[in-house]
Amino acid sequence: MPRRSVNVRSGPALFEIVSYGRGGPGRSSGLSLGQIEQISLTVSRTPEVVVKVLPKDSNNARSIQKHIDYIGRRGELDLETDDGLQLQGKGIGNDLLYDWNLDLETHRRESEFAKTRGRAAPKLVHKLMFSMPPGTPPQAVREAVKNFAREEFALKHRYAMVLHTDEPHPHVHMVVKAVSEQGERLNIRKETLREWRREFARHLRGQSIAANATDRFVRGETKPHKLDGIYRPMRDPNRRSTHMQRKVESVAADLRRGNLRVEAGKSKLVQTRQEVERGWRAVSEILVREGQPELASQVTRFVNQMAPPRTENEQLAAALLEHTREQRAREFPSASR
Repeated sequence: MPRRSVNVRSGPALFEIVSYGRGGPGRSSGLSLGQIEQISLTVSRTPEVVVKVLPKDSNNARSIQKHIDYIGRRGELDLETDDGLQLQGKGIGNDLLYDWNLDLETHRRESEFAKTRGRAAPKLVHKLMFSMPPGTPPQAVREAVKNFAREEFALKHRYAMVLHTDEPHPHVHMVVKAVSEQGERLNIRKETLREWRREFARHLRGQSIAANATDRFVRGETKPHKLDGIYRPMRDPNRRSTHMQRKVESVAADLRRGNLRVEAGKSKLVQTRQEVERGWRAVSEILVREGQPELASQVTRFVNQMAPPRTENEQLAAALLEHTREQRAREFPSASR
């Protein structure tokens, strides 16, 4: 699929703050308008957009039908398609499969891959989710995703989307046909997701919603996505991940012994943070030279306020200790005053 150039409004192709700490010949010392906008959004802690690819069950018609019916809440919500139709009611998953010819594609591939052992069939669709923090107007999220999809997929890849507001963070589920009408396959790589995040943020800003898209490590954050698995069970005991439960029990045992094990990736984590801090400080110096001392001061404060880099076990330990403190505060409110 041909790459589009990203305009100034959405920032540079990839704002690599770390590169400014490394220096080297051939690197421009100046900052573009797009980079300055990205810096300002990041150091002012503008809400970060989330774009996820849901990885499972995207290569057979039955699973896709179930997913479409699920995101449509079994017919309660309207799904909007790329051709502007509003689909509602039970069985919309089956209707989309038929309209997109995915039922025929599944039958063909089942025959084709029947003789091939240990090889997974390519995805028929990509299952995406776009979300923003609680408090973001849901309709603005929906419009931003709609505009993003129109620019990214229209007249190429078939898609359907639906807004969910049943959780504090408004989010849009989207199903995109993996093979375009021209026969080209959509392959989603890390850089694809980075660009999609930037474009989603740009379209949100077009809806007058403050939104940013910066890599987590550039912001000084080290919490992996999978740590969500511990916070969900804390809020709802019925939603547990067996893997995360084992990790939590292991970390809890280490805390009781007073000896939290240091993971192998700790040194790399610290090294990355040091490079990020050097990069930000180099940016601050450039801003001063370019006559923007106020933004340079904001950068310095942003770096000084970064939380220390933590491994997954350290993140779990901090979450467990905080959870314990909250429980004690609820059980013994007078003692916490």
